[in-house]
Amino acid sequence: TNTLKSRPTGRPLRLIVGVADALPKLVGYRLIEPALHLPEPVQIHCYEDKAERLMAAIALQGIDLILSDAPLTPTSDANAFNHLLGECSVTVFATAALAAAYRPDFPRSLNGAPFLLPTANTALRRSLDQWFDSENINPTIQAEIEDSALVKTFGSGGAGLFVAPTTVAAEIAQQYTVESIGEITAVKERFYAIAARRKLKHPAVTAILENARDRLF
Repeated sequence: TNTLKSRPTGRPLRLIVGVADALPKLVGYRLIEPALHLPEPVQIHCYEDKAERLMAAIALQGIDLILSDAPLTPTSDANAFNHLLGECSVTVFATAALAAAYRPDFPRSLNGAPFLLPTANTALRRSLDQWFDSENINPTIQAEIEDSALVKTFGSGGAGLFVAPTTVAAEIAQQYTVESIGEITAVKERFYAIAARRKLKHPAVTAILENARDRLF
């Protein structure tokens, strides 16, 4: 490929990845991981920022690939393509004490429950708000937190209930010492790779796109 021909001999392939701050970190790692196991070494430069700023950077050729919970907008002039990697439901988590209190009669038990929610500018928050409305559930919002890892850290400390992708439920329970309260099958998290046109044949990009469904969904 052109990517391989233009690379000086002996140097690893280089891939600049932008990760949207709303994307769960465990999901981000699982998506990128296949690029770390290619026959040829790959040097990955990973940056986290708001999805809008990352999309501006890909238009300026500063980033090769974006991992996000939202697709590239139709109004963007970035020379890039959306790839829906997959989707999954979300699961509600909390510390053992809170889980014991709110697991019975789920999801009705969530009415008035203390919640740690993502901020209003995220796709997940919009989906959750719609679901709360449809089920006549009014959670008590303890905090609105933009960073997905910080939400889990607050939750691990007992500050409230939080949601995370069901596909990484086991890892979240283990890493943050929390328990599952119940699954919300009606709320879906979608994960996208937004690849610059010039990088579509990059071996690491190909590995990420081809392995996502097998590894996560």
